Amino acid sequence: MSQPTPKPIDPAELPGLACTTIRQAKFPVLATMDGDQPRVRPVSPVRTDGFTVYVANLRRYGKTREIAANPKVELCYTDDDHNQVRITATAEVLTDAVLLAEIWDSNPLLRAYLRTPDNPELIIYKMVPNQVRYMREWALEYYEINPLQ
Repeated sequence: MSQPTPKPIDPAELPGLACTTIRQAKFPVLATMDGDQPRVRPVSPVRTDGFTVYVANLRRYGKTREIAANPKVELCYTDDDHNQVRITATAEVLTDAVLLAEIWDSNPLLRAYLRTPDNPELIIYKMVPNQVRYMREWALEYYEINPLQ
């Protein structure tokens, strides 16, 4: 079997291609560190603004302890065509009351499960991107994207 030849990418199209992959993939895998052991799990973002991703979490979950000890994380989105977006980020607890209210109001699952926005179990992490990379299927090469785009 011959190796497929990837279609060339216009650098101006990279942010749009990456955002399309994020929308299509929906559920990224989040990587954290548990001491010296990497841990990954699928997560359901509650909001995405460009390449800044917001993830709801419960205080009792293992990733709460892991992120508190080391807030460096990575999200990896892979769509049905095997295109990838990798967002290397720093996780911080969201404290902006207006944004928290917007996320709460727009997410029926949060409301149904947690009942009240001041539920002490709820944490929403804001994943602030440090690096964003895109790879088209079979390209075997990542393209850097300005995380502020």
